[in-house]
Amino acid sequence: MAAQHRIEVRTASSDEDMQGAFGVRHEVFIVEQGVPEELERDEADHRAVHVVASDGSAVVGTARLTRDGEARIGRVAVLPGWRRRGIAGMLLAALETEARKLGMAEVSLHSQTYVQALYERHGYTVTGPGFVEAGIDHVPMAKQLRST
Repeated sequence: MAAQHRIEVRTASSDEDMQGAFGVRHEVFIVEQGVPEELERDEADHRAVHVVASDGSAVVGTARLTRDGEARIGRVAVLPGWRRRGIAGMLLAALETEARKLGMAEVSLHSQTYVQALYERHGYTVTGPGFVEAGIDHVPMAKQLRST
C-alpha cells in the first residue's frame, strides 16, 4: 500500500528523473485538468531546477524553479493517489532551499485557486488579483525567504 512507502524528494539529476517528472505533469495537467499539451511544456524546462518526489520505485510528484529575474515555483504536481500526504509541501521546501542557494530573498508562484490554502499553509500570501491561465483560475502568491 502506498501509505507505507517513504517519500524521498531530490533534485532531478537523471533522464529517468526528468521522464518521471514529465510523466506526472502529463497525468495531472493534461489528462486530469485538460491543459493543452503545447502549454504544459515550455522552453523554461531546459533552464529550470526540477525536483521530484519518489516512493522508491517511481516519481509521484514534481515541481520546478525558474529564475528569469525572479525565483518562481511552478508545475507543482502530485499524482492523485499520493495527494494529502505532505508531498507538495516537501517539494516547495526543496525549491525554497534552491532559491536561497541562488541568493533569492523571495519566491513567487501562480496558485490554482482551489489549492490556494495549501500555499497559504506554507507561508505564501496573495500578491495581486486573480487571473485565468490555461483555462484555470489562478492567483499570484509570494513568500519571503529567510536566509539559512
